[in-house]
Amino acid sequence: MGPLVLSADFPDYQLLDSGRGRKLERFGDVILIRPEPKAWWRTATGEEQWGRAQAVFQDSGKWKFLRRNLDPSWNLSVCGTTLEVKLTDMSKHVGVFPEQEPHWSWLQERIKGRSQPRVLNLFGYTGAASLAAAKAGAHVTHVDASKPAIAWGKRNQEISGLQDAPVRWLLDDAFKFIAREIRRGNTYEAILLDPPSFGRGPKGEVWKVEEQIVDFLDHLRKLLSDQAACLILTMYNLEASSIMLHNLVQDMLPPGEVSSGELALTPKYGQSRLPLSLFCRWQPAQ
Repeated sequence: MGPLVLSADFPDYQLLDSGRGRKLERFGDVILIRPEPKAWWRTATGEEQWGRAQAVFQDSGKWKFLRRNLDPSWNLSVCGTTLEVKLTDMSKHVGVFPEQEPHWSWLQERIKGRSQPRVLNLFGYTGAASLAAAKAGAHVTHVDASKPAIAWGKRNQEISGLQDAPVRWLLDDAFKFIAREIRRGNTYEAILLDPPSFGRGPKGEVWKVEEQIVDFLDHLRKLLSDQAACLILTMYNLEASSIMLHNLVQDMLPPGEVSSGELALTPKYGQSRLPLSLFCRWQPAQ
């Protein structure tokens, strides 16, 4: 079977159009324009759709509000959770990567019915996957090197009504954390790994995914429990391919079912799907 192409499908989000280095998106009832370097083609629509935008992220690195009464933060619902969308200074990111929704739904399917499965979410950002897992009954360990992202995730937990769910929010370097977990003898039934191409840990640790991913997967193999349900790897490197990830996961993890492909968004208008990341999934053989 060839690589899969998965697209988000939930009511509170839709890619409307993309092209010429931009994307037009609806988050809840709010329409935004954000830069998108992978959108090389022409747009499918013109001002009749793009003119409906309520805010646009400019080349200056600032949001421009096109509607005076637009609140800079609002909520959306996905996978039984509530996430805060927020327009912040100096970032085009809004607190949620909607193209990841197929992973959140798939994770919930893999762990549902299990008794308090342990889930490890590395580079977890603002916690969408962590809260989807918690909603499905998991004990979650969420690791990220950004203090604002951790605070945002805790806020999402609160507004999702999951205050009592067992979620540990850890500000830590992911590689150092998993090395300590191995020494402690801890294991997990599900692991999510969504590393940036380049980043820094909370103490300035340098992360380059192409230099560390093999060692990372070798460590994560040791953290999978005997009753492991799945591992999900997402990657954004332009030099990589889904076949590369497939080969790597197949080589590094225990024998099982491996699938790979791209996360892409299907537009409401036109036919140009927007590719955003590569992925590979592992689960034990059925």
